[in-house]
Amino acid sequence: MSSRPSATRRYAASPLGRRSLLQAAGATALAGAIGATARGTARAAETVTTDAVVVGAGYAGGTAARELRARGLSVVVLEARNRIGGRIWTDSLAGEQIELGGGWLSPDHHLVAAELQRYGITSHEDIAPTSWVMPATNGFQALAPTEANARMGELFTKFFAGSEQYFERPNEPLFRKDLLQAVDPLSFADRLGQLSELSAVDKQWIAGYSATFAGGDNTRGALTSMAQWWALGGWTMDGWNRQTAYKPNGGMTALLEKMLSASGAQVVLNSTVASITDTSAGAEVKLTSGRVYKAGTVVVAVPVNMWKTITFNPGLPAVFADTAKKGAGVNPATKIWMQVSGNVDAVYGQGPESSAMPLVIPQKQLPGGGRLMIGFAGPSLDASNKAAVQAALRKYAPGATVVAHKAQAWGDDRYARGGWGLRRPGQLLQQLPAIHEPFGRIVFAGSDIASGWNGAFIEGAVESGLYAAQKAAVLA
Repeated sequence: MSSRPSATRRYAASPLGRRSLLQAAGATALAGAIGATARGTARAAETVTTDAVVVGAGYAGGTAARELRARGLSVVVLEARNRIGGRIWTDSLAGEQIELGGGWLSPDHHLVAAELQRYGITSHEDIAPTSWVMPATNGFQALAPTEANARMGELFTKFFAGSEQYFERPNEPLFRKDLLQAVDPLSFADRLGQLSELSAVDKQWIAGYSATFAGGDNTRGALTSMAQWWALGGWTMDGWNRQTAYKPNGGMTALLEKMLSASGAQVVLNSTVASITDTSAGAEVKLTSGRVYKAGTVVVAVPVNMWKTITFNPGLPAVFADTAKKGAGVNPATKIWMQVSGNVDAVYGQGPESSAMPLVIPQKQLPGGGRLMIGFAGPSLDASNKAAVQAALRKYAPGATVVAHKAQAWGDDRYARGGWGLRRPGQLLQQLPAIHEPFGRIVFAGSDIASGWNGAFIEGAVESGLYAAQKAAVLA
């Protein structure tokens, strides 16, 4: 999440490598926009009939809606928020575009690369840090990016050792299911405990990084979750860094806007789903307003943490019910954008597991002076308190003064109830492949349950949306 490759600044498409998803994407071949996206607000006490309902207007829902429309089905997308995007949220601070949710792309995201190419959207390389501030025996140490990056690569190679075998084909995570039996139950903390040869500082480097993804609790995250990302990046530090190397021009929602507009699906905002009923004649989706949608199939493309807010009739099968109970989106998960005054270097900072702000990423220098920075809050930080945010940032940039900041606490978000997805120990084998199969006329989608780029990437959302559309089209 730090040093950036010096590759071309146009995010070009790469060859797609997933045969079934290629077939799904190729089947659409939209010969131009079907029509402008219709938007509105659901009215109470009204019944609407359509071929398919998609619940959630994030990337998984947007992809599924477009694919179903391309098959000639009428589609209504129901979104509880007053905006599209879900956990993708393009906003502004200090007159600059920021991302309060997911914010990066990788050249290794082949499905997204193809979508960007389809709609003519380019990207730019993110800011490269000028220094790394990392844990030391007593406090912190400042290191050159090349030195720190090389050391982190050595540590990650040890942490993820064996993943070349148990994730031999990382886009097919169950290919070596036999080898996963001993690995999938391990948490980040369990794996760190196995590495007795590492020094205390070495373990702080790894633990501080993994704790950021795990919401401050390294017993929560599954080793296989991050190990799969490592494998998808080619088992190298360069591949790991590529995962957060680029940003799309126009913001993270720009592609989703294009996809939904091209689909011609009707997008209805401010539409909170209360229940979904599967019947022999079809499916019924009821909103909290009382409005009812009748359809041949329903794609549920909301975060896993939101599943338990919907009443499913009949009740969910065991794999879905267990996943809904445990959740997937990390909570707490708070992303902070900071406008910092003065001459602040592009510092990348990482603290130990207990840090108030365990990860800091530099962003662009502002035209009038100062810089934007991104921080991820630890459980102990009150991200609404500017003084507390400044104190946490100064661990890495002692002279920094926070002029303004915006924090998004995804765990407190009523329509997310958590941030990026992260599998818990044991969940990979517990969930796949059953969680991808329809439940009656209902199909689930989302990056939280993707096979490949699971949890923290829109690549996984697009993958899941394509697959869900394949399944749902047969049911409609």
